[in-house]
Amino acid sequence: MLGTEQLLGTKDVTATIAVKNLAAARDFYSTKLGLTPVDSQESQVLVYKSGSTTIMVYESQFAGTNKATAATWTVGNDIEAIVAALRAKGVPFEHYDMPGMKRIGDVHVAERMKAAWLKDPDGNILALVTG
Repeated sequence: MLGTEQLLGTKDVTATIAVKNLAAARDFYSTKLGLTPVDSQESQVLVYKSGSTTIMVYESQFAGTNKATAATWTVGNDIEAIVAALRAKGVPFEHYDMPGMKRIGDVHVAERMKAAWLKDPDGNILALVTG
């Protein structure tokens, strides 16, 4: 019998994001976000490498219905530079009123964290955080 720590705690996990249009998603995730595509055997699934993890993007009629963050990148102190580079590529950022956070441009700042949120073409919420 496996111990609790052996169940999933040491296993890799993949963010899975539903989209309505794979062509638009391919452009956004590859061109705008700069993710590296990984060969996929399935025609209705896109897989991207991001650091030592992957993101799977697939077609679904329920795309964009999640009203919470679907994927988060820990980007460290590069957050302002990454936000500026994405903004230069035409990526708009979301602004939220959150207790204990103030906003400087597109970056939300708390005492020990900075965060920025954006949406993919289907409205999936994606986050960048300092860690």
